[in-house]
This record gives sequence, structure tokens and C-alpha cells, in this order.
Amino acid sequence: MRSVFAAAALALMLFAAQPPAVAQSVKEDPNVRSVEGRVTDPGGAPVGGAVVYLKNTKTLQVRTFNSKDDGSYIFHGLSTNIDFELKAERAGASSDSSRLSTFDSRKKAVINLKLKK
Repeated sequence: MRSVFAAAALALMLFAAQPPAVAQSVKEDPNVRSVEGRVTDPGGAPVGGAVVYLKNTKTLQVRTFNSKDDGSYIFHGLSTNIDFELKAERAGASSDSSRLSTFDSRKKAVINLKLKK
């Protein structure tokens, strides 16, 4: 019985002697950002299932995201050195185009898109 207590005490001392875990510092890439927002109807209600288009104005490549039930969308991994245009469409209605500029220094930009009738 003593050996069990001794082993438990030794294990506890070894565990306590460990240096505290240091959270790994994740360095964010200063050249990468994201954009998110909500798609709403003319009355301000969220629109799920809207197609949000993100166009790279340099390469003209287009990425899409279907808005969630709460109208939210998000695009990650965007270059800070490129302008992007955003637009949403659903059931024949579309929003005005919005621009995410290289001059916008936010790491997480928020651009809400409102559909027109």
C-alpha cells in the first residue's frame, strides 16, 4: 500500500514540476484578411440561400458562398494587395456591388449586402 502512495506522490510531483504549457503563438500573415457580412432583403430581414459573389478585380476570378439561414457569409484568405467586389443575388433580386479596397486595413472587414426588389 505504501508503494502505491509513493508512486502516486512521485507522479504528482513530476506532473507539478512540468513547466506550464505555453500557448503557441500563431503569427497572423499581415498580407491576408477576410470579409464577412449579412445578406438582407429590402426590409432588413436576413436572406438565407443567397449567392454571394466575390470577384478578384486583378484576375477577375470569382468565388461564391451561399449565405446561411441567418444571412451570414464569409470569405477567408484574401490578399490585402488586391481589391475585391462583392454582390449578392437571390430569386431575381440583387444587391449593389460593394468594394473591399486595398486601402481598407481591417483584418476582418464587414460588408453587409442588401437585396433590391
